Amino acid sequence: MGHNPFKTSGVSDLEDAIIIVSGLPRSGTSMMMAMLEAGGVPLLTDGERVADDDNPKGYFEFERVKKLQEGDVGWLPEAQGKAVKIISYLLFKLPDTHQYQVIFIHRKLDEILSSQKKMLLNRGEDPNKVNDAELKTVLSNHLTQIEEWFGNQPNIRSLEVDYNRILEDSEADIQRIVEFLDFALDPEGVKRVIDHKLYRQRH
Repeated sequence: MGHNPFKTSGVSDLEDAIIIVSGLPRSGTSMMMAMLEAGGVPLLTDGERVADDDNPKGYFEFERVKKLQEGDVGWLPEAQGKAVKIISYLLFKLPDTHQYQVIFIHRKLDEILSSQKKMLLNRGEDPNKVNDAELKTVLSNHLTQIEEWFGNQPNIRSLEVDYNRILEDSEADIQRIVEFLDFALDPEGVKRVIDHKLYRQRH
């Protein structure tokens, strides 16, 4: 990823573009939202989904995002100049009437599966209702689709960030995010919210 297809000047003006934090479920998108907030980027959230054992620091979600599936895009102007979290499966529903800067989080698939299973257990659901190998294939194919789709969207710029790498050495990725957004993030504020204690599903 790292596509930069739309206008060359003012492309990252926070007054125009919508910053989207996306990835697979349990990939680290909530941590990235917290990082952006700590760095000074305004967020679009509603606080309806509260923190729990799976995300002790909160989910940073905006519930109306889920209605993209139904064609509800009326809230998008409210997101201009802000960062909003959108699960990867809903990215395809974004209209081409806006410019988007997408920070897409990758994480090792085995860790994502482990984290999803832990969440299902916490909810009292069966964590083994889907075969791991089959699910990994589905997720891999989805990520390939996402990358191909990004390459064909002239109104989208994307930046790939690796969750595992950012926990090991955040400096380089923070600088990449600064350059991508053209926004002077507070690096110390960003680093303070990277909590290694929450890295619980290691592979």
